[in-house]
Amino acid sequence: MRLERDPGDINFVSLLGSILAERGELQEAAQLLGRAVRAAPGHATAQEDLGTILLNMGRPEEAVPHLEKARQLRPEHAPLLSKLGTAYQNLGRIAEADSLRKEASSRSPMQAKLEEATRLFIKGQFRESEKLAQELVRDNPHDVNPALLLARLAMMASCYDDARTILEKIIDRQPRFMAARHDLGTVLKELHEYEGAVSVLEEAQRLEPDNALTHYYLGAALAMAARPEQAVQSYQQAVALDPELPGAHIGLGHVLKTVGDQEGGVAAYRKAITLRPNFGETYYSLANLKTFRFTEQDVETMTERLADDSLPVDCRVHFAFSLGKAFEDDKNYDQAFEHYALANQMHRETIAYDPVQTGIAHERMREIFSSVFFESDSALAGCSDSAPIFILGLPRSGSTLLEQILASHSQVDGTSELPDISMIAQGLTQPRAGQVFPQCMPDLSPETLLALGEQYLEQTRRHRRGAPFFTDKMPNNFAYVGFIKTILPNAKIIDARRHPMDSCFGCFKQHFAKGQTFTYDLFELGEFYLEYCQLMDHWDEVLPGQVLRVQYEEVVADLETQVRRILAFCELPFEEACVAFHETKRSVRTASSEQVRQPIYSGSVQTWKRYGAHLDSLKEILEPVFPDLPEALS
Repeated sequence: MRLERDPGDINFVSLLGSILAERGELQEAAQLLGRAVRAAPGHATAQEDLGTILLNMGRPEEAVPHLEKARQLRPEHAPLLSKLGTAYQNLGRIAEADSLRKEASSRSPMQAKLEEATRLFIKGQFRESEKLAQELVRDNPHDVNPALLLARLAMMASCYDDARTILEKIIDRQPRFMAARHDLGTVLKELHEYEGAVSVLEEAQRLEPDNALTHYYLGAALAMAARPEQAVQSYQQAVALDPELPGAHIGLGHVLKTVGDQEGGVAAYRKAITLRPNFGETYYSLANLKTFRFTEQDVETMTERLADDSLPVDCRVHFAFSLGKAFEDDKNYDQAFEHYALANQMHRETIAYDPVQTGIAHERMREIFSSVFFESDSALAGCSDSAPIFILGLPRSGSTLLEQILASHSQVDGTSELPDISMIAQGLTQPRAGQVFPQCMPDLSPETLLALGEQYLEQTRRHRRGAPFFTDKMPNNFAYVGFIKTILPNAKIIDARRHPMDSCFGCFKQHFAKGQTFTYDLFELGEFYLEYCQLMDHWDEVLPGQVLRVQYEEVVADLETQVRRILAFCELPFEEACVAFHETKRSVRTASSEQVRQPIYSGSVQTWKRYGAHLDSLKEILEPVFPDLPEALS
């Protein structure tokens, strides 16, 4: 640990503990700071930070000794007096609490207010925290600390443009304020400005080359910028500087998986588990390798963690999904379904999804992108570039396999699930101008439609490696087929289909990092699949022959025939490498990354039948749209 090499470098540890605390990872923060005070008991900051964490964990009796020790070292520090007063208040020692708070306010009213605002932020009382932070910024416009808190409040509210503005001002005033640079990198990632995030964090790295957190954040930015090999190097540098930084080990595991080093990825995840045994996401990262198998000890440990109601819901959700995978691998399908169902139920209660709004959105697409629309001049006005090949459909339907087949062709770059189409489309909504997507589409000029197509090509250029064509396998683009063919009329579109039961249940077993909120309830999943089918039927009607449907089971049964069919549709010559797709060396970021590095296999066909009556309700919804497959495939 860096602290043990240099006991004077307490600021680094305090910052890391603060970041962990703000993320709700209080147990890990307490462990880190506990090591700090044991190594350097005379450092007031470490003592104060540990006392603060314990106080926020609801353990005031443990917090008091550390806060009192810090008080001995810094008796006139107002924020410390305020915290100690809160600890005594929680212990029922009211007189002492009142005395300490009065002394804190008299010494530094501003610091006392900042401490209170920070405490409210950590407790999740964001509105109250924001009110105090705004007062502090108004009264002390040159103090970067309340400004940083205000930026983090904006980030919590997903107001990333506001957060960016605040953080850039902070950095202008204090260029070496690393916490602001780290947060700005995170904000730029959320705004999908990945190269911008990389630049900000590379500058931070130049300023403080030995800051492990900077290398950690840079690794994450590089991974999002589709530079996984460089991300590996950054994460490795982070863990070299601080071997006990768990997030860096997790990130390293992710990017090693992406570049095909499963053994290295597993080792990184295992290291993260030793550092943060209660963090369910790391176990799920192992489960998400698909080809990984848990040990009996893993199952026992995860079962204990799942039963611990004191853990955050998200951690327990990850443990439940992981146990579902473990029991499925052991062919214990009743237990597997029980855990998948529990995981989905717990997560569904934490997210907002309205199937009615989904239906309305799809209906608007059908109304606007009609046969009449495609007979108008708009259908001829987009960018004529034929480089993009879109692979879309529902998740877990074989899209990664199709991408791997195409990416094995010498003329095709495989990218990933790119968010650009939906971002460009939704960016057309301008409330102040009264413009709403998709209703605005018939009114857009030919020049605008051309520019939108060129914008997509420019935004996605960073993912390409110089081949004439490239894939975009964002599954949700199925709703935007009409928009795609308007701004990129020569783009190729492939609809990846799998038996609806396998597709939907595959979604139900998958915990998605973001989005796909329709997948956490079997009834909602079934209804969404019907919506998807209805919308794809509409595209077939208004854009006949423009979408190639590829059935996963038929690819498994006769790979070469389907490969030739796909390449012919994309107007590409046949290449044997597309049949030997599993030999292609490339980065794959999706959950199927390990599966597409193996030869074609039939083990994933009709897996839903193993779960019997558990899926009867889903089968009842989907049976009308079962595909007409040969008996051997169905």
